[in-house]
Amino acid sequence: MDLHTTPADPTAGVSNATRRRSRIFPWVVFALTFGLLLSDYMSRQVLPAVFPYLKTQWGLSDSQLGALTSVVALMVALGTVPLSLLADRWGRVRSLLIMATFWSVATVLCACAGNFGQMLGARFLLGVGEAAYGSVGAAVVVSVFAPRLRATVSGAFLAGGSFGSVLGIALGGVIARHIGWRWTFVAMAVFGLLLVAAFRLLVTERALQRHHIADDTTTQQDSAPGVRAPLSSLFATVSVWCVYLAGGLQLFVSAVLMAWLPSFFNRSYGMAPDRAGLTAAVYALLIGVGMIGCGMIADRVARAEPARLWSIVAVYCVISLVVLMVAFSLPIGPAQRIALGIGALFCAGSTGAISSLVINLTHPSLRATAFGTAVLFNNVFGLAAGPLVVGVLADHYGLPTALRLVPLAYLGVLAVAVLGRRAHPAGLRGPARSQTVSPSARPVQPADS
Repeated sequence: MDLHTTPADPTAGVSNATRRRSRIFPWVVFALTFGLLLSDYMSRQVLPAVFPYLKTQWGLSDSQLGALTSVVALMVALGTVPLSLLADRWGRVRSLLIMATFWSVATVLCACAGNFGQMLGARFLLGVGEAAYGSVGAAVVVSVFAPRLRATVSGAFLAGGSFGSVLGIALGGVIARHIGWRWTFVAMAVFGLLLVAAFRLLVTERALQRHHIADDTTTQQDSAPGVRAPLSSLFATVSVWCVYLAGGLQLFVSAVLMAWLPSFFNRSYGMAPDRAGLTAAVYALLIGVGMIGCGMIADRVARAEPARLWSIVAVYCVISLVVLMVAFSLPIGPAQRIALGIGALFCAGSTGAISSLVINLTHPSLRATAFGTAVLFNNVFGLAAGPLVVGVLADHYGLPTALRLVPLAYLGVLAVAVLGRRAHPAGLRGPARSQTVSPSARPVQPADS
């Protein structure tokens, strides 16, 4: 695959240094934005690694443990659209820096919590800080890469959530065992603040604007900062509603696996908390690898016909549904763990294709807000609902029984994917109409960070 991030520049007289900057800078942006997403999910997902300690020390129920996970996703859902809209208007770089600093400080507060209520409050603040990072970060990354790479790049970027979960769960279990669970949160916060400093030094709004690449379906004028589409265009078609719903429902399962596999291995396999965390981290890693690999396949299959992305979403969901239903029905042992690994590889594989569909079905001037809307659905229907629902079911029926029901969420994804595929041609006309809404609008000057 050609990994050049910009089209060849036929303009004579451009210096070699300029050409190098045009190729290197997008990867610098990707690396730092990806790193901050790692920090985001390390701070969020370190909690499941210390579930056994909190359950013992504070006497918490599974519902309370699930609530500590879901409150972050709930706050992300509530804050992502308004904060993404603010970032589109105010400056995405400045917004990312403020968010990352806020969630790092909130992570320190988690380390200071003395009971369930204080931890819940600290996790509430953590969710506020993380609310729009995924959407704004994705908008920043895709803006400097060629359209033909966007399912791959967006899938790889969003896979940072899985890799961050790997690090959070694995390191959290080890650190908690050796120096105490509170230090797990301190370590995550320090990592985040170091990345904030690096991002501040290397990325600015003006540099992003210089390296911006217009969509294939829009002209440079249409994608300029002065052109603003109405917010109503984010919900103007059936297909865009379907892609939001599909994105949220397909993350229900991956959210459950990341939150509850450490406890599953601890209780069902009798593993110590640190070993259970390391084992669960392997499955979180497979989720991230699957997001990248499945995104690359989506780019290739849908290159000539973007509507094929809907079929790709459906295929990944069928594979995950069948394999995970089998996995959670098998007895404890190696066969179950192998089946879980295959299911984890595909369970969030639709993420890159869904991100690419969001790009196709919304206007460039609302790109961060569109991703923010997708993140809202991701959190309400997936990241918040999954861990909490399973926690409640586990209190009543046991964790293994609760996990056996989880793959049924893919039936909802399949339904909306079929509907979205049928409505796709009409959905493409929405962004085209909105491109000419306000070409005379006063240009918005990017804030230099």
